[in-house]
Amino acid sequence: MFLHSLSQSHLAQQTRRYFLGQTGLSLGSMALATQMGGLPQAAHAADATPAAGGVPAGMVVNPMSPRQPHHQASAQRVIYIHLTGSPPHLDLYDYKPELVKRTGQECPDEYLKGKTFAFTSGTPKLLGTPRQFAQYGEGGVWLSDALPHLQTVADELCMLKAVTTDQFNHAPAELLLLTGSPRAGRPSLGSWVTYGLGSESENLPGFVVLISSGVQPNGGKSSFGSGFLPSVFQGVQCRSKGDPVLYVSDPAGMDRQLRRQTLDTLRDLNQLQALEGGHPETLTRIAQYELAFRMQASVPEVMDISKEPADVIEAYGAKPGESSLANNCLLARRLVEQGVRFVQLFDWGWDFHGTGPGEDIRDGLTKKCSTMDKPIAALLKDLRQRGMLDDTLVICGGEFGRTPFREGRTSGGGILGRDHYPDCFTMWMAGGGVKRSFSYGASDDLGFRVAENKMHIHDVQATIMHLLGFDHTKLVHRFQGRDYRLTDVHGEVIHPILA
Repeated sequence: MFLHSLSQSHLAQQTRRYFLGQTGLSLGSMALATQMGGLPQAAHAADATPAAGGVPAGMVVNPMSPRQPHHQASAQRVIYIHLTGSPPHLDLYDYKPELVKRTGQECPDEYLKGKTFAFTSGTPKLLGTPRQFAQYGEGGVWLSDALPHLQTVADELCMLKAVTTDQFNHAPAELLLLTGSPRAGRPSLGSWVTYGLGSESENLPGFVVLISSGVQPNGGKSSFGSGFLPSVFQGVQCRSKGDPVLYVSDPAGMDRQLRRQTLDTLRDLNQLQALEGGHPETLTRIAQYELAFRMQASVPEVMDISKEPADVIEAYGAKPGESSLANNCLLARRLVEQGVRFVQLFDWGWDFHGTGPGEDIRDGLTKKCSTMDKPIAALLKDLRQRGMLDDTLVICGGEFGRTPFREGRTSGGGILGRDHYPDCFTMWMAGGGVKRSFSYGASDDLGFRVAENKMHIHDVQATIMHLLGFDHTKLVHRFQGRDYRLTDVHGEVIHPILA
Protein backbone atom coordinates (compact mmCIF):
# COMPACT_ATOMS: atom_id res chain seq x y z
CA MET A 1 0.00 0.00 0.00
CA PHE A 2 2.79 2.41 1.01
CA LEU A 3 4.91 1.48 -2.02
CA HIS A 4 1.93 1.86 -4.33
CA SER A 5 1.16 5.32 -2.91
CA LEU A 6 4.79 6.37 -3.30
CA SER A 7 4.80 5.19 -6.91
CA GLN A 8 1.58 7.07 -7.67
CA SER A 9 2.96 10.21 -6.02
CA HIS A 10 6.14 9.98 -8.10
CA LEU A 11 4.19 9.49 -11.34
CA ALA A 12 1.90 12.38 -10.48
CA GLN A 13 4.93 14.67 -10.44
CA GLN A 14 5.96 13.80 -14.01
CA THR A 15 4.18 16.78 -15.51
CA ARG A 16 5.64 18.90 -18.28
CA ARG A 17 6.29 21.70 -15.79
CA TYR A 18 8.04 19.32 -13.38
CA PHE A 19 10.11 17.76 -16.17
CA LEU A 20 11.26 21.13 -17.56
CA GLY A 21 12.00 22.42 -14.06
CA GLN A 22 14.10 19.42 -13.15
CA THR A 23 15.83 19.37 -16.53
CA GLY A 24 16.72 23.04 -16.21
CA LEU A 25 18.27 22.41 -12.81
CA SER A 26 20.30 19.51 -14.16
CA LEU A 27 21.56 21.46 -17.16
CA GLY A 28 22.29 24.38 -14.90
CA SER A 29 24.29 22.16 -12.60
CA MET A 30 26.30 20.78 -15.51
CA ALA A 31 27.00 24.27 -16.81
CA LEU A 32 27.94 25.35 -13.32
CA ALA A 33 30.33 22.44 -12.93
CA THR A 34 31.92 23.32 -16.25
CA GLN A 35 32.29 26.96 -15.28
CA MET A 36 33.55 26.51 -11.77
CA GLY A 37 35.58 23.36 -12.17
CA GLY A 38 37.14 23.75 -15.54
CA LEU A 39 37.40 25.89 -18.63
CA PRO A 40 35.17 26.05 -21.68
CA GLN A 41 37.32 24.92 -24.62
CA ALA A 42 40.51 25.13 -22.53
CA ALA A 43 42.62 22.03 -22.96
CA HIS A 44 44.07 20.15 -19.97
CA ALA A 45 42.03 22.03 -17.36
CA ALA A 46 42.88 20.68 -13.93
CA ASP A 47 40.22 19.25 -11.65
CA ALA A 48 38.69 21.84 -9.38
CA THR A 49 39.18 21.54 -5.65
CA PRO A 50 36.57 21.97 -2.92
CA ALA A 51 36.17 25.44 -1.52
CA ALA A 52 37.64 26.12 1.89
CA GLY A 53 35.56 26.01 5.03
CA GLY A 54 34.50 22.39 5.20
CA VAL A 55 32.29 22.36 2.10
CA PRO A 56 31.69 18.78 0.97
CA ALA A 57 33.79 17.71 -2.01
CA GLY A 58 31.78 17.32 -5.17
CA MET A 59 29.23 19.95 -4.23
CA VAL A 60 31.01 23.29 -4.12
CA VAL A 61 34.29 23.76 -5.94
CA ASN A 62 36.85 26.52 -5.63
CA PRO A 63 36.65 28.66 -8.78
CA MET A 64 40.18 29.97 -8.13
CA SER A 65 41.87 26.56 -7.99
CA PRO A 66 44.99 26.44 -10.22
CA ARG A 67 44.40 25.20 -13.76
CA GLN A 68 46.61 24.34 -16.71
CA PRO A 69 46.64 26.45 -19.90
CA HIS A 70 46.63 25.18 -23.48
CA HIS A 71 50.40 25.01 -23.91
CA GLN A 72 53.54 25.47 -21.84
CA ALA A 73 53.62 29.02 -20.52
CA SER A 74 56.58 31.38 -20.44
CA ALA A 75 54.93 33.59 -17.82
CA GLN A 76 53.25 32.40 -14.64
CA ARG A 77 52.07 35.80 -13.45
CA VAL A 78 51.67 39.40 -14.61
CA ILE A 79 52.40 42.87 -13.20
CA TYR A 80 50.73 45.44 -15.46
CA ILE A 81 51.63 49.09 -14.85
CA HIS A 82 49.08 51.32 -16.55
CA LEU A 83 50.11 54.98 -16.76
CA THR A 84 46.64 56.51 -16.85
CA GLY A 85 46.31 59.40 -19.26
CA SER A 86 49.07 58.09 -21.53
CA PRO A 87 52.65 59.36 -21.30
CA PRO A 88 54.25 61.30 -24.20
CA HIS A 89 56.10 58.43 -25.88
CA LEU A 90 57.95 60.80 -28.22
CA ASP A 91 59.60 62.35 -25.16
CA LEU A 92 60.38 59.05 -23.44
CA TYR A 93 60.94 56.19 -25.87
CA ASP A 94 60.63 57.12 -29.56
CA TYR A 95 63.39 59.49 -30.68
CA LYS A 96 62.67 61.44 -33.90
CA PRO A 97 65.59 63.70 -34.91
CA GLU A 98 63.80 64.78 -38.11
CA LEU A 99 60.85 65.96 -36.04
CA VAL A 100 63.25 67.93 -33.84
CA LYS A 101 64.69 69.64 -36.94
CA ARG A 102 61.20 70.64 -38.10
CA THR A 103 59.90 71.93 -34.78
CA GLY A 104 57.65 74.94 -35.30
CA GLN A 105 56.77 74.15 -38.90
CA GLU A 106 53.16 73.64 -39.88
CA CYS A 107 52.03 70.04 -39.86
CA PRO A 108 51.74 68.66 -43.43
CA ASP A 109 48.14 68.24 -44.61
CA GLU A 110 48.71 64.60 -45.48
CA TYR A 111 48.89 63.78 -41.77
CA LEU A 112 45.76 65.74 -40.87
CA LYS A 113 43.34 64.91 -43.66
CA GLY A 114 40.37 62.96 -42.37
CA LYS A 115 41.69 62.97 -38.80
CA THR A 116 39.88 64.08 -35.67
CA PHE A 117 41.80 65.12 -32.55
CA ALA A 118 40.53 65.58 -29.03
CA PHE A 119 41.54 69.23 -28.55
CA THR A 120 43.27 70.33 -31.77
CA SER A 121 41.84 71.82 -34.95
CA GLY A 122 43.22 73.82 -37.84
CA THR A 123 46.87 73.36 -38.76
CA PRO A 124 49.02 72.68 -35.70
CA LYS A 125 52.78 73.21 -35.36
CA LEU A 126 55.18 70.27 -35.29
CA LEU A 127 56.88 69.68 -31.93
CA GLY A 128 60.13 67.77 -31.66
CA THR A 129 61.17 66.60 -28.23
CA PRO A 130 63.12 68.99 -25.99
CA ARG A 131 64.50 65.94 -24.15
CA GLN A 132 67.94 64.43 -24.66
CA PHE A 133 68.00 60.85 -25.99
CA ALA A 134 70.66 58.14 -26.05
CA GLN A 135 70.84 54.39 -26.64
CA TYR A 136 71.30 51.97 -23.74
CA GLY A 137 71.93 48.28 -23.23
CA GLU A 138 73.22 45.68 -25.63
CA GLY A 139 70.30 46.22 -27.98
CA GLY A 140 70.69 49.99 -28.13
CA VAL A 141 67.27 50.84 -26.63
CA TRP A 142 66.44 54.54 -27.04
CA LEU A 143 65.49 56.26 -23.76
CA SER A 144 65.28 59.92 -22.83
CA ASP A 145 66.91 61.78 -19.97
CA ALA A 146 63.56 61.71 -18.14
CA LEU A 147 64.24 58.03 -17.32
CA PRO A 148 67.71 57.82 -15.72
CA HIS A 149 66.87 54.74 -13.64
CA LEU A 150 65.15 52.85 -16.45
CA GLN A 151 68.32 53.38 -18.47
CA THR A 152 70.12 51.07 -16.01
CA VAL A 153 67.75 48.19 -16.81
CA ALA A 154 67.59 48.73 -20.58
CA ASP A 155 68.80 45.16 -21.11
CA GLU A 156 65.54 43.89 -19.61
CA LEU A 157 63.23 45.90 -21.87
CA CYS A 158 61.32 44.74 -24.93
CA MET A 159 60.03 47.87 -26.67
CA LEU A 160 56.87 47.75 -28.81
CA LYS A 161 57.24 50.92 -30.88
CA ALA A 162 54.41 50.64 -33.39
CA VAL A 163 51.32 49.97 -31.27
CA THR A 164 48.02 51.36 -32.53
CA THR A 165 44.50 51.62 -31.18
CA ASP A 166 41.04 52.59 -32.47
CA GLN A 167 40.13 55.14 -29.78
CA PHE A 168 41.39 58.66 -29.05
CA ASN A 169 39.50 59.45 -25.84
CA HIS A 170 40.66 58.12 -22.48
CA ALA A 171 37.82 55.95 -21.18
CA PRO A 172 37.02 54.01 -24.37
CA ALA A 173 40.73 53.64 -25.19
CA GLU A 174 41.49 52.28 -21.72
CA LEU A 175 38.54 49.88 -21.91
CA LEU A 176 39.65 48.67 -25.35
CA LEU A 177 43.16 48.10 -24.03
CA LEU A 178 42.15 46.30 -20.85
CA THR A 179 38.87 44.58 -21.81
CA GLY A 180 39.01 44.25 -25.61
CA SER A 181 36.01 46.53 -26.12
CA PRO A 182 35.61 50.34 -25.90
CA ARG A 183 32.30 49.85 -24.08
CA ALA A 184 31.86 48.84 -20.46
CA GLY A 185 30.66 45.35 -19.63
CA ARG A 186 33.42 43.05 -20.89
CA PRO A 187 35.78 41.13 -18.57
CA SER A 188 39.14 42.76 -17.97
CA LEU A 189 42.49 41.24 -18.88
CA GLY A 190 43.19 40.27 -15.26
CA SER A 191 39.80 38.59 -15.02
CA TRP A 192 40.42 36.52 -18.16
CA VAL A 193 43.82 35.46 -16.82
CA THR A 194 42.48 34.32 -13.44
CA TYR A 195 39.46 32.71 -15.15
CA GLY A 196 41.88 30.69 -17.23
CA LEU A 197 44.63 29.95 -14.71
CA GLY A 198 43.07 30.31 -11.27
CA SER A 199 45.35 31.41 -8.46
CA GLU A 200 48.39 29.95 -6.73
CA SER A 201 47.43 31.62 -3.43
CA GLU A 202 44.77 30.26 -1.10
CA ASN A 203 44.72 33.32 1.15
CA LEU A 204 44.93 36.21 -1.33
CA PRO A 205 42.86 37.23 -4.35
CA GLY A 206 44.06 35.99 -7.72
CA PHE A 207 43.72 39.49 -9.19
CA VAL A 208 44.76 42.53 -7.15
CA VAL A 209 44.44 46.21 -8.15
CA LEU A 210 46.58 49.02 -6.69
CA ILE A 211 45.87 52.68 -7.49
CA SER A 212 48.18 55.65 -6.94
CA SER A 213 47.95 59.43 -7.42
CA GLY A 214 44.46 59.43 -5.93
CA VAL A 215 42.32 58.94 -9.03
CA GLN A 216 40.44 55.89 -10.28
CA PRO A 217 41.10 54.59 -13.82
CA ASN A 218 39.48 56.43 -16.73
CA GLY A 219 37.28 53.40 -17.42
CA GLY A 220 36.26 53.20 -13.77
CA LYS A 221 35.94 49.82 -12.12
CA SER A 222 35.12 48.31 -15.51
CA SER A 223 38.85 48.54 -16.26
CA PHE A 224 39.40 45.77 -13.71
CA GLY A 225 35.90 44.26 -13.54
CA SER A 226 34.83 40.73 -14.42
CA GLY A 227 32.04 41.70 -16.83
CA PHE A 228 29.92 38.65 -17.56
CA LEU A 229 32.41 36.25 -15.94
CA PRO A 230 31.61 35.15 -12.38
CA SER A 231 32.39 38.06 -10.05
CA VAL A 232 35.02 36.05 -8.17
CA PHE A 233 37.35 36.85 -11.08
CA GLN A 234 37.11 40.66 -10.75
CA GLY A 235 40.06 42.65 -9.46
CA VAL A 236 40.17 43.26 -5.71
CA GLN A 237 41.28 46.83 -5.03
CA CYS A 238 43.80 47.06 -2.19
CA ARG A 239 45.27 50.19 -0.62
CA SER A 240 48.76 50.93 0.62
CA LYS A 241 47.40 53.47 3.14
CA GLY A 242 44.75 52.73 5.76
CA ASP A 243 42.84 49.42 5.77
CA PRO A 244 44.29 47.36 2.91
CA VAL A 245 40.81 46.32 1.73
CA LEU A 246 37.68 48.31 2.51
CA TYR A 247 35.08 46.54 4.69
CA VAL A 248 37.18 43.38 5.09
CA SER A 249 37.66 43.96 8.83
CA ASP A 250 35.25 42.42 11.33
CA PRO A 251 32.48 44.75 12.54
CA ALA A 252 32.74 46.14 16.06
CA GLY A 253 31.79 43.53 18.66
CA MET A 254 32.41 40.54 16.37
CA ASP A 255 35.41 38.38 17.19
CA ARG A 256 37.08 35.82 14.94
CA GLN A 257 35.09 32.85 16.28
CA LEU A 258 31.75 34.59 15.88
CA ARG A 259 32.74 35.61 12.37
CA ARG A 260 33.52 31.97 11.55
CA GLN A 261 30.15 30.81 12.89
CA THR A 262 28.36 33.50 10.86
CA LEU A 263 30.12 32.45 7.67
CA ASP A 264 29.36 28.78 8.33
CA THR A 265 25.65 29.62 8.56
CA LEU A 266 25.78 31.75 5.40
CA ARG A 267 27.60 28.93 3.63
CA ASP A 268 24.90 26.42 4.58
CA LEU A 269 22.15 28.75 3.36
CA ASN A 270 23.99 29.45 0.11
CA GLN A 271 24.51 25.72 -0.46
CA LEU A 272 20.77 25.18 -0.21
CA GLN A 273 20.22 28.01 -2.67
CA ALA A 274 22.82 26.54 -5.02
CA LEU A 275 21.05 23.19 -4.98
CA GLU A 276 17.70 24.79 -5.70
CA GLY A 277 18.71 27.37 -8.29
CA GLY A 278 22.05 26.21 -9.66
CA HIS A 279 23.23 29.77 -10.21
CA PRO A 280 27.04 30.16 -10.52
CA GLU A 281 27.03 33.43 -8.57
CA THR A 282 25.77 31.55 -5.50
CA LEU A 283 28.89 29.39 -5.45
CA THR A 284 30.98 32.44 -6.26
CA ARG A 285 29.56 34.12 -3.17
CA ILE A 286 30.56 31.18 -0.98
CA ALA A 287 34.10 31.29 -2.35
CA GLN A 288 34.29 35.07 -1.87
CA TYR A 289 33.15 34.90 1.76
CA GLU A 290 35.71 32.23 2.53
CA LEU A 291 38.49 34.14 0.78
CA ALA A 292 37.56 37.33 2.63
CA PHE A 293 37.81 35.47 5.94
CA ARG A 294 41.31 34.26 5.10
CA MET A 295 42.29 37.67 3.74
CA GLN A 296 41.64 39.25 7.12
CA ALA A 297 44.80 37.58 8.37
CA SER A 298 46.89 37.40 5.20
CA VAL A 299 46.33 40.80 3.55
CA PRO A 300 47.59 43.04 6.39
CA GLU A 301 50.74 40.91 6.54
CA VAL A 302 51.59 41.07 2.83
CA MET A 303 50.62 44.76 2.55
CA ASP A 304 52.98 45.83 5.35
CA ILE A 305 56.05 46.96 3.41
CA SER A 306 57.75 48.11 6.61
CA LYS A 307 58.81 44.48 7.04
CA GLU A 308 61.11 44.85 4.01
CA PRO A 309 64.83 45.54 4.59
CA ALA A 310 65.70 49.24 4.64
CA ASP A 311 67.84 48.97 1.51
CA VAL A 312 64.96 47.45 -0.46
CA ILE A 313 62.57 50.20 0.65
CA GLU A 314 65.16 52.80 -0.34
CA ALA A 315 65.75 51.17 -3.74
CA TYR A 316 62.08 51.58 -4.60
CA GLY A 317 61.80 55.03 -3.04
CA ALA A 318 58.90 53.68 -1.01
CA LYS A 319 57.55 55.20 2.20
CA PRO A 320 55.60 52.81 4.47
CA GLY A 321 52.20 54.12 5.41
CA GLU A 322 51.84 56.36 2.37
CA SER A 323 50.15 55.92 -0.99
CA SER A 324 52.41 56.05 -4.04
CA LEU A 325 53.41 54.20 -7.17
CA ALA A 326 56.71 53.38 -5.43
CA ASN A 327 54.84 51.66 -2.59
CA ASN A 328 52.62 49.87 -5.10
CA CYS A 329 55.57 48.56 -7.14
CA LEU A 330 57.04 47.06 -3.98
CA LEU A 331 53.64 45.67 -3.02
CA ALA A 332 53.30 44.13 -6.48
CA ARG A 333 56.50 42.18 -5.94
CA ARG A 334 55.31 41.03 -2.49
CA LEU A 335 51.94 39.96 -3.91
CA VAL A 336 53.26 37.91 -6.83
CA GLU A 337 55.77 36.36 -4.45
CA GLN A 338 52.79 35.09 -2.44
CA GLY A 339 51.08 33.54 -5.46
CA VAL A 340 48.85 36.36 -6.74
CA ARG A 341 48.37 35.72 -10.45
CA PHE A 342 47.73 39.24 -11.79
CA VAL A 343 48.59 42.62 -10.24
CA GLN A 344 47.28 45.72 -12.00
CA LEU A 345 48.81 49.09 -11.09
CA PHE A 346 47.03 52.29 -12.14
CA ASP A 347 48.89 55.60 -11.81
CA TRP A 348 47.10 58.82 -12.68
CA GLY A 349 48.67 62.02 -14.06
CA TRP A 350 50.13 61.17 -17.49
CA ASP A 351 47.83 63.36 -19.62
CA PHE A 352 50.39 65.88 -20.88
CA HIS A 353 48.28 68.46 -22.73
CA GLY A 354 50.30 71.41 -21.49
CA THR A 355 47.38 73.09 -19.73
CA GLY A 356 49.54 73.75 -16.66
CA PRO A 357 53.16 73.54 -15.50
CA GLY A 358 52.64 69.95 -14.33
CA GLU A 359 51.76 68.96 -17.91
CA ASP A 360 54.84 70.49 -19.55
CA ILE A 361 56.94 67.88 -21.35
CA ARG A 362 60.04 69.54 -19.89
CA ASP A 363 59.99 70.14 -16.11
CA GLY A 364 56.52 68.66 -15.63
CA LEU A 365 57.51 65.38 -17.25
CA THR A 366 60.75 65.27 -15.25
CA LYS A 367 58.82 65.57 -12.00
CA LYS A 368 56.20 63.00 -12.95
CA CYS A 369 58.78 60.51 -14.22
CA SER A 370 60.64 60.79 -10.91
CA THR A 371 57.66 59.08 -9.26
CA MET A 372 57.75 56.05 -11.57
CA ASP A 373 61.27 55.74 -13.04
CA LYS A 374 63.03 54.67 -9.85
CA PRO A 375 60.39 52.22 -8.52
CA ILE A 376 59.86 50.48 -11.86
CA ALA A 377 63.60 50.03 -12.36
CA ALA A 378 63.84 48.73 -8.79
CA LEU A 379 60.99 46.30 -9.45
CA LEU A 380 62.77 44.81 -12.47
CA LYS A 381 66.05 44.52 -10.57
CA ASP A 382 64.31 43.02 -7.54
CA LEU A 383 62.48 40.40 -9.61
CA ARG A 384 65.71 39.54 -11.43
CA GLN A 385 67.65 39.21 -8.16
CA ARG A 386 64.99 36.89 -6.73
CA GLY A 387 64.94 34.69 -9.83
CA MET A 388 61.34 35.68 -10.65
CA LEU A 389 61.64 37.91 -13.70
CA ASP A 390 61.97 35.10 -16.25
CA ASP A 391 58.45 33.87 -15.46
CA THR A 392 56.88 37.18 -14.41
CA LEU A 393 55.62 39.34 -17.27
CA VAL A 394 55.90 43.07 -16.54
CA ILE A 395 53.97 45.42 -18.86
CA CYS A 396 54.05 49.22 -18.92
CA GLY A 397 52.21 51.75 -21.08
CA GLY A 398 49.21 54.03 -21.56
CA GLU A 399 45.97 53.74 -23.49
CA PHE A 400 47.29 55.61 -26.56
CA GLY A 401 50.12 57.95 -27.58
CA ARG A 402 50.62 61.69 -27.96
CA THR A 403 50.72 63.83 -31.10
CA PRO A 404 53.93 64.88 -32.90
CA PHE A 405 52.54 68.44 -32.82
CA ARG A 406 51.52 70.92 -30.14
CA GLU A 407 48.11 70.57 -28.55
CA GLY A 408 45.72 73.14 -30.06
CA ARG A 409 44.50 74.84 -26.89
CA THR A 410 47.99 75.47 -25.56
CA SER A 411 49.87 76.08 -28.82
CA GLY A 412 50.22 79.81 -28.24
CA GLY A 413 51.62 79.61 -24.71
CA GLY A 414 54.97 78.83 -23.18
CA ILE A 415 54.00 75.40 -21.87
CA LEU A 416 54.67 72.50 -24.24
CA GLY A 417 52.03 69.78 -24.44
CA ARG A 418 50.68 67.16 -26.84
CA ASP A 419 47.19 65.95 -27.77
CA HIS A 420 45.87 62.37 -27.73
CA TYR A 421 47.13 60.18 -30.57
CA PRO A 422 45.95 56.62 -31.35
CA ASP A 423 47.78 55.91 -34.62
CA CYS A 424 51.23 55.01 -33.30
CA PHE A 425 52.71 54.76 -29.80
CA THR A 426 55.08 52.78 -27.59
CA MET A 427 54.60 50.23 -24.83
CA TRP A 428 57.17 47.95 -23.26
CA MET A 429 57.36 44.53 -21.67
CA ALA A 430 60.00 42.74 -19.61
CA GLY A 431 60.56 39.18 -18.39
CA GLY A 432 57.95 36.47 -18.87
CA GLY A 433 59.27 35.11 -22.15
CA VAL A 434 59.90 38.26 -24.21
CA LYS A 435 63.22 39.23 -25.76
CA ARG A 436 65.63 41.35 -23.74
CA SER A 437 67.10 44.66 -24.92
CA PHE A 438 64.95 44.48 -28.03
CA SER A 439 62.91 46.97 -30.04
CA TYR A 440 60.20 45.92 -32.47
CA GLY A 441 58.25 48.07 -34.90
CA ALA A 442 58.89 51.66 -35.93
CA SER A 443 57.05 54.87 -36.68
CA ASP A 444 57.90 57.13 -39.60
CA ASP A 445 60.44 59.99 -39.40
CA LEU A 446 57.89 62.39 -37.89
CA GLY A 447 56.17 59.87 -35.62
CA PHE A 448 52.77 60.05 -37.34
CA ARG A 449 52.38 56.63 -38.90
CA VAL A 450 53.55 53.07 -38.43
CA ALA A 451 56.50 52.51 -40.76
CA GLU A 452 57.00 48.80 -40.01
CA ASN A 453 55.53 45.95 -37.97
CA LYS A 454 52.21 47.44 -36.94
CA MET A 455 50.78 46.02 -33.71
CA HIS A 456 47.14 46.56 -32.82
CA ILE A 457 45.99 46.49 -29.20
CA HIS A 458 44.33 43.11 -29.91
CA ASP A 459 47.70 41.77 -31.06
CA VAL A 460 49.25 42.86 -27.76
CA GLN A 461 46.44 41.10 -25.88
CA ALA A 462 46.86 37.93 -27.93
CA THR A 463 50.59 37.96 -27.18
CA ILE A 464 50.06 38.38 -23.44
CA MET A 465 47.68 35.40 -23.45
CA HIS A 466 50.18 33.35 -25.50
CA LEU A 467 52.95 34.06 -22.99
CA LEU A 468 50.62 32.79 -20.26
CA GLY A 469 50.04 29.57 -22.17
CA PHE A 470 46.75 30.29 -23.93
CA ASP A 471 45.49 30.21 -27.46
CA HIS A 472 43.54 33.46 -27.24
CA THR A 473 40.94 32.13 -29.70
CA LYS A 474 40.07 29.23 -27.39
CA LEU A 475 39.88 30.88 -23.98
CA VAL A 476 36.20 31.75 -24.29
CA HIS A 477 33.06 32.18 -22.23
CA ARG A 478 29.55 31.70 -23.58
CA PHE A 479 27.30 34.65 -22.83
CA GLN A 480 23.90 35.51 -24.33
CA GLY A 481 24.18 32.84 -26.98
CA ARG A 482 27.71 33.41 -28.28
CA ASP A 483 31.29 32.71 -27.28
CA TYR A 484 33.26 35.76 -26.16
CA ARG A 485 36.99 36.15 -25.76
CA LEU A 486 39.35 38.97 -24.75
CA THR A 487 40.39 39.71 -28.35
CA ASP A 488 36.84 39.48 -29.74
CA VAL A 489 37.37 38.31 -33.35
CA HIS A 490 40.79 39.90 -33.81
CA GLY A 491 44.40 39.57 -32.69
CA GLU A 492 47.58 37.86 -33.85
CA VAL A 493 50.46 36.81 -31.60
CA ILE A 494 53.53 39.03 -32.09
CA HIS A 495 55.97 36.14 -32.54
CA PRO A 496 59.13 38.23 -33.23
CA ILE A 497 59.20 39.56 -29.65
CA LEU A 498 59.10 36.09 -28.08
CA ALA A 499 62.35 34.91 -26.52
